[in-house]
Amino acid sequence: MRPRFPALASRDFRIFWVTQFISLIGTWMQTTVQAYLAYRITGQPIYLGLIGVAGTLPSLLFTLPGGVWVERLDKRKTVVTFQVVMMAQAFALAFLTLAGVVTIWWIIGLAFVLGAANSIEITARQAMMIEIVGKAGLPNAIALNSTAFNVARVVGPALSAPLLLIFSERGEGWAFLLNGISYLVVILGLLAIHPKVADAASAGDHSPAASPNDVLAQFREGQRYIRQTTLIGLIIVMAAAPGLFAFPVIQQIPAFARDVLAQPGDTDAAVAARNSAMVTAQGVGALLAAIMLTLLSAFRRKGRLMTVGQFAFSVALLGIGLSRSIALTLPILTLFGWGTVTSLATSNTIIQLVTPNELRGRVISTYLWALQGVAPFGSLLIGWIAQTWGAPTAALFGGLACLATYVVTNLKTPTVRRFED
Repeated sequence: MRPRFPALASRDFRIFWVTQFISLIGTWMQTTVQAYLAYRITGQPIYLGLIGVAGTLPSLLFTLPGGVWVERLDKRKTVVTFQVVMMAQAFALAFLTLAGVVTIWWIIGLAFVLGAANSIEITARQAMMIEIVGKAGLPNAIALNSTAFNVARVVGPALSAPLLLIFSERGEGWAFLLNGISYLVVILGLLAIHPKVADAASAGDHSPAASPNDVLAQFREGQRYIRQTTLIGLIIVMAAAPGLFAFPVIQQIPAFARDVLAQPGDTDAAVAARNSAMVTAQGVGALLAAIMLTLLSAFRRKGRLMTVGQFAFSVALLGIGLSRSIALTLPILTLFGWGTVTSLATSNTIIQLVTPNELRGRVISTYLWALQGVAPFGSLLIGWIAQTWGAPTAALFGGLACLATYVVTNLKTPTVRRFED
């Protein structure tokens, strides 16, 4: 299988991949039930937006400086440290929920803690990947990680539904507890691997580096490279569109499940099942995209593939806003999941292939800042639109905004869609 899956030739990557997959199942369980719990407590879409703000605001504050910081540290130890923080966050949420004292403000506050840890951990984890598999195995490693992420995206919500049905009052707490335990698995896996920093250093080109003691100079060096590299700059600009207008709409799934797609005689169990089904449908589409990208990791026209994904999830957002049937909404969410993963995984691959090794942390952090750092503003905007005019209007607005962004960008320059590896 090595010619098709070269990343699996690495023992360290196999350990990392399996343990990360187990942890991601717990993460998706928590993500699904946290939004459901918040909407069950408040019944107001604006609070779903506030949770989104709390979870993504740290990306706005910490991701850019974190890119410089990560390059100075042992990436494996950095990932382990922040995994411990995320484990503590999950256990705290579990304790508060099972004790029956959780409030919306506890949920929002702990979402900020998780977001702060994620804002640094994800940059370190992405930059560590080339140290595990080398440059040749990098595209396949990114695709396999995306597959694991999206299998968990299906399995996690599917497992959360029985917990909500069996433990009708505090089932969310058991999901949080299982997520906390799952972090132990990935921490043990990370302690068992030994990334080869020297191999990573020889994998890319070298440009003059800023003084190790001058953080500001290093940051400016990374931004100068982005400005001078049209392809990277355009991908980063386009990444802001889903962060602002698409992902905040998906935060409103509990509002769609309880109100927009309501059925006569609905019970809490029926709403919980519908909520989980919607999250799972999105995960199925994402999983299909991840499998496709894994099989097509040698496909050269990555720019065209990314563009197709962008238009797919933009059109899907419009469909979500227009649909009033769960039978129609589920396949639309599947298309949304396929489009988002196709576009984002491909853009991540392009950036990592093009960027010199010594600038990778700074460029990845800027890309993640564009994708996640702007999300607090999107969460507030979409949450306000959903609260004022309804969740369907918010979805229509998000779809039109994304579609307009990609139409204008592609009309202005063909640089991205014509990229070939």
